[in-house]
Amino acid sequence: MLPSLFLSHGSPTVLIEKDSPGRAFLAQLGSQIERPKSILVVSAHWETESPTVTGAGVLETIHDFYGFPNELFQMTYPAEGAGDLSQTVQTLLGAKLDDKRGLDHGAWSALKLMYPEADIPVVQLSLQSHLAAQYHYDIGSKLSELRKEGVLIIGSGAATHNLRALTWYDKAPDPWAVEYEDWLVKTVEEQDHDALLHARESAPHYSMAHPVDEHWLPIYVAMGAGDKMRLLHRGFEHRNLSMAAVAFD
Repeated sequence: MLPSLFLSHGSPTVLIEKDSPGRAFLAQLGSQIERPKSILVVSAHWETESPTVTGAGVLETIHDFYGFPNELFQMTYPAEGAGDLSQTVQTLLGAKLDDKRGLDHGAWSALKLMYPEADIPVVQLSLQSHLAAQYHYDIGSKLSELRKEGVLIIGSGAATHNLRALTWYDKAPDPWAVEYEDWLVKTVEEQDHDALLHARESAPHYSMAHPVDEHWLPIYVAMGAGDKMRLLHRGFEHRNLSMAAVAFD
């Protein structure tokens, strides 16, 4: 049975930074797990009032960023949709269908490194960032059976995400960010699901790591869809942008 994953997708520049440890990790991750039949990804960059799922046959590559090198805007990820999976998710969650939306960079940037051929069907599910951790955990629980059917469930966000605090290409991590990531690693190693579910109260520097919640909430979808936690990667880029990743088996 496939794990569910929480991935920190990093800056879009992870796609072109040849010496990025985060890039190296994501580029080998696809080969380290069983090849999925299809992928369901929840990204921090698609927020809606209620669950909505993509239904397009071929998914547009959305370049939802600005101020980056032109090379990034030339990149595409022409993955096909998965109509049967979209319908199943609709049924499980009572979700709406959006047959026009494509993949935002929170989804396609990680997938382009993991599965560069874009030959695995993909469905994206929206995030409800105005709702709490338990809500997203419950969403994951409702989706968990899909793992038995060869669906790789990915929550794509960031273990720490404070854009105002970034220093581009600075490799010396901020102490507050290290303490937050240390807490995450300890929580995973101790299988402390309750502490993770209540990160806002139990994690050090939560409000600094996440001035807003949308990049953290995807971890709860992955957590709800799995069980035993396993650290896959940790480390920082741009001073305090964590690239930590967790598998839920």
